[in-house]
Amino acid sequence: MVLVFHSAASRGFANHGWLQANHSFSFANFYNPEKMNFGVLRVLNDDLIAPGMGFETHPHNNMEIITIPLSGLLKHKDSMGNYWEEVKAGEVQVMSAGTGIHHSEINGSILEPLSLFQIWILPNKNNVTPRYDQRYFEQSPKGELQILVSSIDDISTENSSLKIHQDAQISRINLSTNTTFEYVLKSSNHGVYVMQVFGTSKIETTKLKARDAVEISEIKDFEIEAKEDSQLLFIEVPVTFT
Repeated sequence: MVLVFHSAASRGFANHGWLQANHSFSFANFYNPEKMNFGVLRVLNDDLIAPGMGFETHPHNNMEIITIPLSGLLKHKDSMGNYWEEVKAGEVQVMSAGTGIHHSEINGSILEPLSLFQIWILPNKNNVTPRYDQRYFEQSPKGELQILVSSIDDISTENSSLKIHQDAQISRINLSTNTTFEYVLKSSNHGVYVMQVFGTSKIETTKLKARDAVEISEIKDFEIEAKEDSQLLFIEVPVTFT
């Protein structure tokens, strides 16, 4: 097993007034040559957006973009014809930028802040037709892995997951205090970026607190032990290429 620990405090941080952004990987004005990517995982931003504020229209191409609101209301419009779609906490949004899109994202509330994760994954197919989807996911029972996003080519995963153009899987789990869970990787050339969303847990001898993360590779499975009620996010991606 190869395990690399990243404390929450080691992330890049930017205070734009209307936006408080934490960057797990080099992004915008944050540059760390040791934090460029994890396999095809390029971006994991943990953003807090002030009421009524947001990102003005900007372009993307050849990127799979996944947004997970944690609290508050996201509103989205794009050049594909989606006009101020509401994405609420509990929902997940995916976009395949493909040949190119323009989009805007704002906090849809004028009273409450918006907290979200945004994830960028490099696709395994370039110049695809841009696509958009979103879905609401009920919280799974504690101890049950919930798959949020999987490959558009993978017909073996549950139909309720959103799809992207990459052999990747994004999932989450809620664990009760003093319980364990065994995570099994899909492929030998995959690794998993694990973020502790809240709570405290332990993987091997590494303790994770809120927003700490670990990169795990070169192993078939590993065990997580929750030290208190916890939620963990798993981003499993190809890390070696054959």
